[in-house]
Amino acid sequence: MFLLKLLSRLPLRVLYLISDFIFVIGFYILRYRRTIIQTNLKKSFPGKSMDELRLLEKAFFRNLCDYPIETLKLLTMSNDEVLRRMNYKNPEVIESLATQGQSMIYLTSHQFNWEWLLAGACLNTTPPLYYVYQAQSSRFFDDFSNRIRQRFGAQPIKRENVGREAIKRKGTLHSLALLADQFPGLDHDKRHWTTFLHQDTAFFQGINQLAIITQYPVIFFVSRKIKRGYYECELIKIAEPPYAKKDFRIVENYVKATEKIIREQPEGWLWSHDRWKKSREEMNDELRMTNNE
Repeated sequence: MFLLKLLSRLPLRVLYLISDFIFVIGFYILRYRRTIIQTNLKKSFPGKSMDELRLLEKAFFRNLCDYPIETLKLLTMSNDEVLRRMNYKNPEVIESLATQGQSMIYLTSHQFNWEWLLAGACLNTTPPLYYVYQAQSSRFFDDFSNRIRQRFGAQPIKRENVGREAIKRKGTLHSLALLADQFPGLDHDKRHWTTFLHQDTAFFQGINQLAIITQYPVIFFVSRKIKRGYYECELIKIAEPPYAKKDFRIVENYVKATEKIIREQPEGWLWSHDRWKKSREEMNDELRMTNNE
């Protein structure tokens, strides 16, 4: 960690040279996850030509290589630099609710750069921020992720504890932040199936359940890349209570908002993640087998 801190003190213009080197190695030599990336892009954008898809793949890979460099920079990045590089267009969406003592749920997707987005939220908004996370298998990377997030004031809640922690904090002003576009692959994950980027896709039903339990308004964080090293965030209220017991508009509105920003800046989403690794039938079969054991 000491060595990483030293490295992170380099100016971003220098760190981006490292990213450029990683891009050449990863894209042309190692061909990191390029089959998954190409498959995801082809299925998600059936109307694009092969030349368009190749350009999109290359642009995405450059963003992918910038991501760890930008994340590393958060170890020593000043508050002023975060505010300068991650511009929040309309924080009043949150502040108007906060002045009423209203807690909120924040949702976003794996649109670059979600780590800067979290740091910016801590510095641009009033409510104490809790982020929901899944512990990583690597102790080092788990510690690193939590260190950069807590450095700007965010506090962690393990995914399996989020319902209990949300109820415990009822009556106090706070926000709960979730990245909700991951693949819900654990057996106990409740899934909501819908069409997303032309494909039958499972989403975590938990974001719906959390909103129903808390009866909090839901704010979607749109991250847009302006140029290398500069982003902006737009806040959009996608749902507000009251919510009924089987009200799925939260997750459906989240899916629509996520797809909208992906279509606007497709090179900014995490295409290297195997989002559609299993079909609905395969996941249902696995669930039945688990229940029968």
